[in-house]
Amino acid sequence: MTPPRDPFANFERMRRQIDELFGDVWTRAGLSPHRRAFSPRVDVYYCGDPPKAVVRVDLAGVALEDVNLEIRGRVLVLSGERKAHDTEGRVYQQLEVEQGPFRREVQLGADVVADQARATYEDGILRVELPVAAAQEGRNVPISARDDEGTVEQ
Repeated sequence: MTPPRDPFANFERMRRQIDELFGDVWTRAGLSPHRRAFSPRVDVYYCGDPPKAVVRVDLAGVALEDVNLEIRGRVLVLSGERKAHDTEGRVYQQLEVEQGPFRREVQLGADVVADQARATYEDGILRVELPVAAAQEGRNVPISARDDEGTVEQ
């Protein structure tokens, strides 16, 4: 079963692209000389039988002990920090690897079973697998009526 498509899934990607487009303009203009945080890139897809949501996060250079995961309903919250590397005695020509704290809220397009989530970290890629919750079957609910004497009739 494929979960329904989330109509808002692309907004975060568009926001990031706009930030990247205008972020460089602001930096060159001297309005934002140092970024205090960054936003790691995220892929989300669904696969398998039983179905699962898979979230891949590019966290190259981030130590595993500096990463936190939390599941809140249909939101996976990633937070942590890419610590600054030693710059003493170095004169940089180019410095593009962002550092500092980060926080991403990844909207999932389906309900997941948080207690069965699994995460692995290899070669700078965090992979989080979240089983998709089984669709709840509808249930008929009987309606009872009370007569004038308070007796319940079904």
